[in-house]
Amino acid sequence: MPVVSELIRIEDDGTISFGNYMLAAKSKLQDFEFQGDLYKVKTFGEITKLERNGMFVYESVPGTAVNHFQAGDTSVQFSVEGEKDAQITIQLEDEREYEVYVDGVSVGGMKTNVSGKLVLSVELNPGKATAIRIEAR
Repeated sequence: MPVVSELIRIEDDGTISFGNYMLAAKSKLQDFEFQGDLYKVKTFGEITKLERNGMFVYESVPGTAVNHFQAGDTSVQFSVEGEKDAQITIQLEDEREYEVYVDGVSVGGMKTNVSGKLVLSVELNPGKATAIRIEAR
């Protein structure tokens, strides 16, 4: 799974891909239109962040490449790649239980905080995509 050299793009399957952890300097692209929403991405080696209509969606520390990101009413799924393990924060519903899957294996239930953020740590191996799926319980 390569980095997203154009910072954000629409995939043929109707999902989006974003992020380039190989950049040495922070790069950003804003006002990217997708399905009637405006997206903004900031990315480089230290962080990757995605916003939709000015609201937080995704953040990883350090930076990552995210492919086939799809967020529905009750689930979020994507594949992620990076040079080292990452802490990923996803915006979901406030104070709700979710089941988290990494490469198809459940890593257990997690509850979002009062602002709806779910934080997970993911072990990443350079050059290998890791599949993440988060489903409401």
